[in-house]
Amino acid sequence: MQIVVKANKEQKATLESMDWVEGLVIQWLEDNTYRKDADAYFDLCYEEEGWTFHEIKESPVFINAVIQISHELPSNAIRMNAWNSFLNRSVWEIASNNATLNQSALRFLESIGRKGINVPDEPGFIAVRIIAMIINEAYFALEEGISSKNEMDIAMKLGTNYPYGPFEWAGMIGLNKIAKLLETLYLRDERYETAPALLQELVTKNDSN
Repeated sequence: MQIVVKANKEQKATLESMDWVEGLVIQWLEDNTYRKDADAYFDLCYEEEGWTFHEIKESPVFINAVIQISHELPSNAIRMNAWNSFLNRSVWEIASNNATLNQSALRFLESIGRKGINVPDEPGFIAVRIIAMIINEAYFALEEGISSKNEMDIAMKLGTNYPYGPFEWAGMIGLNKIAKLLETLYLRDERYETAPALLQELVTKNDSN
């Protein structure tokens, strides 16, 4: 079994720490030279760099596309969530608009030692959409002066047993990604309106870079 993986340093480190099936060969794509006969391809840098595997038409290509949905992607693309803190989960959320491709993707992941779950082909999947709303609500609370970032992070970890507080999670994922997801979801549902404090912090960060 062979797979080709394009990943950033953090994603590569996460994948290298995982248990895979014996005999799996992973080619880490670093110079755009890759095997054309691999069993599957993983493009975890898709959101930042666009589609890499142009020559692959039949084999499945798992891509990190949390916000963009399948009808905008090549027919052999399977969306997955490779945002920071989600790739190392025991179950990977995947989605496409092709039921047959979804089922074959689940079987393939199982064959290499990973567990997948099909979720609706919607922006944010399930887990990220929920976390984005929690982060957004935390920024509304911050704006209202209810508590500090540190106190809210501690409260969420102790009170809900979450692995990270909302502001910690925003920092790990990237506030720009959270804002983009909320903006996309708001086009369909006004309850995803982005907190002004979140937008202001994003502007401040961008101005300082």
